[in-house]
Amino acid sequence: MSHRLFPAVRILASAAVLAANLFTLPAAAQPAGVTRTDLQRHDLSAPGREAVQVRVDLAPGVAFGRHTHPGEEIIYVLSGAIEYAVEGKPPVTLKAGDVLFIPAGTVHAAKNVGNATASELATYIVAKDKPLLMLAK
Repeated sequence: MSHRLFPAVRILASAAVLAANLFTLPAAAQPAGVTRTDLQRHDLSAPGREAVQVRVDLAPGVAFGRHTHPGEEIIYVLSGAIEYAVEGKPPVTLKAGDVLFIPAGTVHAAKNVGNATASELATYIVAKDKPLLMLAK
C-alpha cells in the first residue's frame, strides 16, 4: 500500500468514529439549544468500561430533561450558570469552575439559568455495551 493512502485511511477511520458517536445520543434526547461535542472516548483498564468526554453547550433558558447514564458522570462547568436537579437532593446552581459528581444510574436534569450560553465538560465512566444516555420516565 502506498504511503500516500495512509492519511486517507486515517480520515475514513476518523469519520467512522465520529458517525458512531453521533448515534450514541438519540435525536429525541437532545432538545433544540443543546450542542454536544464528543471530545474523546477510550477503553479503561477495568474490563467493559470506557471513559467518554463531552462538551455540552446549553443556550439561555434551555433545559436537558431527566435522564440517567450507565456509569458515573463527572461535571466541570466551563461557563455560565447551570442548575442541576439530581434525584434525592435539592437543586444546585453551579458556575464556571464548579464541579459535580453524579453516581451511576441517578436520575438528573440540567438547565441553563443564565442569560448567555452555558457550557460544561462532562466525563462519563460507563459500561461500553449500553447507551450513553437514557431518558427517565
